[in-house]
Amino acid sequence: MTVRRKIARKAGRPGAKRATRRGAATLDVVRQVADLCADGGSGALDLGAGLTLNVSNLDKMFFPKARATKGDLMAYYAAVAPVLLPALRDRPLVLRRFPNGIKGEAFYQQKAPPSPPRGVRTEVVEDEGLEPQRRLIGGDLMTLLYTIQLGAISTDPWHSRVPEVQYADYSIIDLDPGPTAKFQRVVDVAHWVREALEAMKLHAVLKTSGSTGVHIVIPLCEGTPNEGARIVAQMVAHRVAEEHPKQATITRKVAARANSAVYVDYLQNIRGKTVASVYAARARPEASVSTPITWEELDQVHPTDFTIRNVPQRIRDVGDLWAKGMKKKNDLRRLLR
Repeated sequence: MTVRRKIARKAGRPGAKRATRRGAATLDVVRQVADLCADGGSGALDLGAGLTLNVSNLDKMFFPKARATKGDLMAYYAAVAPVLLPALRDRPLVLRRFPNGIKGEAFYQQKAPPSPPRGVRTEVVEDEGLEPQRRLIGGDLMTLLYTIQLGAISTDPWHSRVPEVQYADYSIIDLDPGPTAKFQRVVDVAHWVREALEAMKLHAVLKTSGSTGVHIVIPLCEGTPNEGARIVAQMVAHRVAEEHPKQATITRKVAARANSAVYVDYLQNIRGKTVASVYAARARPEASVSTPITWEELDQVHPTDFTIRNVPQRIRDVGDLWAKGMKKKNDLRRLLR
């Protein structure tokens, strides 16, 4: 038995039953997706409450290396919806669409489509420095699966919720390794970030990016301004970069960074910036997923270990580590004073 499996079982027994009960509500949608995939890849999904979603091209290959189709991706999101939807609730979403899979052209979409199906949630979102726009708002299965029908692979939410988007409920530090940096260097920097947080009497939730790095997420008390979220991440990033200048950097210009350094990115907290949500699939050959992990697991895993094939079972095994970790909020008033 590997260390990783021991950790997962120890952490997850109570949560496994709850995750199974919550997941039962979406099993029928997973079955419907499978049926449509076997019958040409197009048709209508019955999402209950009188809502239907027309889907198409579910047989299109989105991840050639992983042999995973658009239908596989949609089934994955339906399966993890019970834990993903609460994380997306009331958050404006940014889409990065891959209509022809990860080998095709991609583009970002900020605005909601002009005529979405009934049941897809949109709202006009206003915030300082940004033009008011009608945006997709996360938190329900119809909207989530509609984004996949549009060809989105990841779900990228704002760090705040409507209607009070001027307040962030978490801050993110994104560890992005340079071209020659091994993942072990990311692990080292993550531990130094944790040490800096603990010195400031703060705690964070850890998740893989699903790509090459990790995201360190600092839960915040209600009413924390967006600027406060950026400042706390900046304080931590500066401290780590000053104490470990060869391994960590906060230099924004890519050409000025050492190839072997890890970029400690606190600027993802600026309005308009987003990162992939927890449990979001990524546009990677492995069909990897941004997955919450414990700090004890950090030394045992790689970001591409978790994929759309195995994350639903992991959630059944360990429960929703994200929801558990985000319950304990950090009050920044002492620090900002």
